[in-house]
Amino acid sequence: MPPVGGRAMLDGHPRSEDAALVVTELGTNAVVHTASGNSGGTFHVALTVSPLAVVIEVTDSGTSETSPRAQRPTPESTHGRGLGMVAALADRIRIQGGDPGRTVTAELDAPLHRQEPRPQPACAEVLLP
Repeated sequence: MPPVGGRAMLDGHPRSEDAALVVTELGTNAVVHTASGNSGGTFHVALTVSPLAVVIEVTDSGTSETSPRAQRPTPESTHGRGLGMVAALADRIRIQGGDPGRTVTAELDAPLHRQEPRPQPACAEVLLP
C-alpha cells in the first residue's frame, strides 16, 4: 500500500526535508502555544507542492497570549528556536490572523527557482598619470 499524506506528496521534491521540518515546527507551535493544544483543540495543515515550490500553511485555534515571532533565545533556553528555524529555511514567511486563529505560511522555493541576489555592477577606480 503506498504512503498517504504529506510525506508521499513530498517524495522526491528537492525541499522535502526542509518542508517536513517546517510542518513539524509549525504544528508543534500550534499545539504548544495556542488553544490547539487544549482538549478539543485542533489545527489545520495545508500543503501545496509543485516543481517550483512547497507552500505550507498551518492554522491554529487561536487564543494565544502572544503573536508568533522569531526569538533570540540564550544557549541555555529550552524553547524559542522553532519559528527562527522556519524563517531560516523558508524563502518567505507570513503570519495572518489573531485571537480566533492564526495562519503561518512558509514558502520554500525549489533550488532552480530560488531568487539569487542580483550581481552588482563592478566598479573600478583607475588613476591616469
